[in-house]
Amino acid sequence: MTVRPIRLFDDPVLRAESAPIQDFDRELRQLVKSLTATMRAASGRAGLAAAQIGEPVRVVVYSYDGRSGHLVNPRLELSERKVTADEACLSAPGVWWPLERSYMVTARGRDMFGKQVTVRALGVLARVLQHEVDHLDGVLFSDHLEAAERERFLAEALPAGR
Repeated sequence: MTVRPIRLFDDPVLRAESAPIQDFDRELRQLVKSLTATMRAASGRAGLAAAQIGEPVRVVVYSYDGRSGHLVNPRLELSERKVTADEACLSAPGVWWPLERSYMVTARGRDMFGKQVTVRALGVLARVLQHEVDHLDGVLFSDHLEAAERERFLAEALPAGR
């Protein structure tokens, strides 16, 4: 389990759409283990997408409130009910921002062995899954903000001189 550096918010890899996983092999299992170790080492109690460690493939890990796991090639079904809450990202350390997301999601994908997996989540875990799947699509959570809010967020997330 190798802990890998987390790419920061202005890294172009975070803007690329991630490729679907085709091979459920040893390399994929190593990636899932590295993602999990990296998330835990970064005090991430929520989630991490493969793109955040420079691997533009459709894999996420999550851990919140006693539920943890991973999804390969995830697809989300979102509830119509929305809720606004503070959100953060390991690629923008220390910055929290209110964002509206669906309150409930059903995530479908596969595990690292290719077995079908379904995760139903409410509240914070639903938010985590939406956030991480956004990363797979090259979407940052600041993209969901209105223009003026996005400017304020980016000023905080990307300090001058970095």
